[in-house]
Amino acid sequence: SMTSYFKSIKLDGFANWMYVQAQEELTHAMKFYDFINQRGGKVILTQIEAPPTLWNSSVEVFEDTLKHEQKVTVLINNLVETALAEQDHATNIFLQWFVTEQIEEEENVGSVLEKLKLLKDTGGGMFLIDRELAKRAGVLAGTNSENPI
Repeated sequence: SMTSYFKSIKLDGFANWMYVQAQEELTHAMKFYDFINQRGGKVILTQIEAPPTLWNSSVEVFEDTLKHEQKVTVLINNLVETALAEQDHATNIFLQWFVTEQIEEEENVGSVLEKLKLLKDTGGGMFLIDRELAKRAGVLAGTNSENPI
């Protein structure tokens, strides 16, 4: 929904950044899916709540994004604690990649957020950030290759 929001206000670079982010998150979800199945578990997908679709500013979008990444970090850390308590070393090792990834995720979102806060949604600076974010390419979900999106 963040991609759509940015498209609707003609910030295509921001939309690209969010689209790549969404594809990356899908790839992360599939890592969990594959790991659970590999370990003999059964993945059960349930309905999720619809995401917000309106924000007052690009700063607000990235604040929401950072809050979400921080929530994911807490959830992953909780999974690590459970794996350690259960002495499930394979799961602990699997989760370490996500622990490291969350550091990068929070840093990337935080970096964009700090730039936006400095600019306060002003025209020229927004144009430059939009152009910068348009360059982001990512890994297509379900693959291991980097492709521009």
